[in-house]
Amino acid sequence: MNKIYKIGLLSLTLFASACKKDMLDTRPTDSVSDKAVFENTTNAKLAVNGLAKMMTMQYLGQQGFNGEGTIKMYYGNYPGNHFFVNLSGWAAIINSLYNENSQSLYNYYPWYYYYKIIGNANAIINNIDKAAGTESERQSIKAQALTFRAYAFFMASQLYCYRWADSNNGASKGLVLRTDLSNGDMPLSTLAETYAQIYADLDQAIQLFASSGDVNNHTNNYMTNSNVAYAIYARAALTRQDYATAEKYAALARNGYSLMNVTDYNAGFAKPTSEWIWSSYGASDETLYYYSYGAMIGYNSSAAAVRSTPKCISRELYNKIPTTDIRRNLFFDPKSDVYNYETGAIAAGAAGKPMYNRAFAERPDLYATASVFAYMQFKIKVIDQPGVSNVNHFRSSEMVLVEAEAKYFQNKPAAEIQQLLVNLNKGTGRDTSYTCTKTGTDLLNEIKLYRAIELWGEGFDWFDMKRWADPIDRKDYPAGGNFITPLAVKIQPQDKNKWTWVVPDRETLYNLGLK
Repeated sequence: MNKIYKIGLLSLTLFASACKKDMLDTRPTDSVSDKAVFENTTNAKLAVNGLAKMMTMQYLGQQGFNGEGTIKMYYGNYPGNHFFVNLSGWAAIINSLYNENSQSLYNYYPWYYYYKIIGNANAIINNIDKAAGTESERQSIKAQALTFRAYAFFMASQLYCYRWADSNNGASKGLVLRTDLSNGDMPLSTLAETYAQIYADLDQAIQLFASSGDVNNHTNNYMTNSNVAYAIYARAALTRQDYATAEKYAALARNGYSLMNVTDYNAGFAKPTSEWIWSSYGASDETLYYYSYGAMIGYNSSAAAVRSTPKCISRELYNKIPTTDIRRNLFFDPKSDVYNYETGAIAAGAAGKPMYNRAFAERPDLYATASVFAYMQFKIKVIDQPGVSNVNHFRSSEMVLVEAEAKYFQNKPAAEIQQLLVNLNKGTGRDTSYTCTKTGTDLLNEIKLYRAIELWGEGFDWFDMKRWADPIDRKDYPAGGNFITPLAVKIQPQDKNKWTWVVPDRETLYNLGLK
């Protein structure tokens, strides 16, 4: 097998799979040369559009590998602390048993996927200056490619690098920082070097967005703009424990993206709202059908992956959501109905009938043959069957929480942090009774709690727990939780290679720089 980073534009459907039909080019992909792609800025814009499309494509011939949605589900939701699904056969993924298995396909997938984005972004970054067109067009295209590359390096670093606190101030290694078009062998870079590259890419992107006069993209939510670059900067800086930078860019990122109202919040997280900063495009004529992210999580999907095993919030987290909070209604309260306390499923026969009836009464758009589980989610839906939806990546709500956490770790006044939480929860109507007077460790725990509540199901769970070095502690029903026995485990921060995936064999076997 060739080195996996040998990725040219020809290996992707950059022309044949754009994000909207009016951006399609009918020429077969294998007939398009790099020279043709970068002949002019019109073609190069399609290449950038292809980067966006890559985030919702199927990979490696596997049903579950659907781009960014797979990262959210398999790597963010499943192995976390607050996301339950009755899949004992997935215990290896959910319990992080593959982290040190360099031959596992699940170890390889994120590396393969993010280096595909990086390789294609590199082609744009290194060729766009020669394209015919205006300087502002070239600047805008390069800014977008730099933003995609920074995002891919950052996401890969969360998986394949130690948490910053365990990195010896960034001296530990993890990624290959390939930024040119060569196929030469390269060693692993340090985590500090990786963050330096991410910051440099974003700095340049922000400068180019400004100089190009680019206002792109408040209309096309799947494309990147300066707000997206700010949001990536904020999330990356928070993960690096660079709190002043995180605070600065979180505030910038949400400028112009007002927190959504209650109506939008209850609409199913399937279409961009006022606070969606960046997402992936979804439409009925551009669907992966049963392979899509929506078919894995959308509560009203016809896909067997949802009908048989609906995705659920942990009982412990659900019980921490105030009864006055609208987000509590996004999950199915079993109340006093009878259900299987081991699996979460309703009891067979007449005993379970009230629960079935109530679930369908509350959510009439549930698929007719859907199973009903205690604590199943009604937050994320699909807009067409089996899995059509837009997939959110950054929201201004997250940026409020990033700002709050960054302020906390800088020892900023508690009142400033409390006000951010009040603005998010009470100010938007999500909980009109919400107040916050907590200080010290209690205030940090409040931030963590509301990250878990606000961002549930959006792929943050495991990444947050790793960043904080908080243990995974899933409980079964007798212990106060709702996890089935094989998944009711405790994983300490130093376990499983410090929650770090090893570099896959398909890189180490062919990259002589790693010998």
